[in-house]
Amino acid sequence: MHPDPAFRWEDRVAMRALVSELSLGALFCGTPDGPRVAHVPVVWNDDDTLAFHVSRGNGIARHLDGATGLFVVQGPDGYISPDWYGLGPDQVPTWNYVAVELEGKITRTGHDALVEQVDRVAAAQEQRLTPKAPWTRDKMDQARFDGMTRGIIGFTLTVQAWRGTLKLGQNKPEAARLAAADGVEAAGRRGIAHWMRNV
Repeated sequence: MHPDPAFRWEDRVAMRALVSELSLGALFCGTPDGPRVAHVPVVWNDDDTLAFHVSRGNGIARHLDGATGLFVVQGPDGYISPDWYGLGPDQVPTWNYVAVELEGKITRTGHDALVEQVDRVAAAQEQRLTPKAPWTRDKMDQARFDGMTRGIIGFTLTVQAWRGTLKLGQNKPEAARLAAADGVEAAGRRGIAHWMRNV
């Protein structure tokens, strides 16, 4: 994560909420074949445990149980032009972003826990699609659902280290940060502009 203490983010409740909101991230793991990454949807089991699944055919799958993994979500981001600060010519361009890294022990789960995880991911995402009637696995033939879930493997990651970065121009005067937020929003990056205004 960013080494400048001004950008360090330690609010676990807010980091947990960002992970829930984004719901997809990159899971990195060292393997005998070298470093590997899988892009996985996640759901919290509790305050410190993420549940996820990977395709049985994914090369990383056979190396996860018992390994230490690093799960990363990246929130809004955007290029910041030095012209936007209004501080004169001696400024440099940068990139503002929001990111969370969660490091922890990975454990394989059983089939029942996997099915519960799939149900919970679907329920959380389907809720966002209201007023659409939510999809549930009851809409599927049970044998077909069971067959499809045999193609994936469920895991949990028990978080042992939380690292967050909020790089939002906190090292600049407030007026310069807000001016840069206006500039980045005008460039089409509304998400990072919102975070910059509300840091």
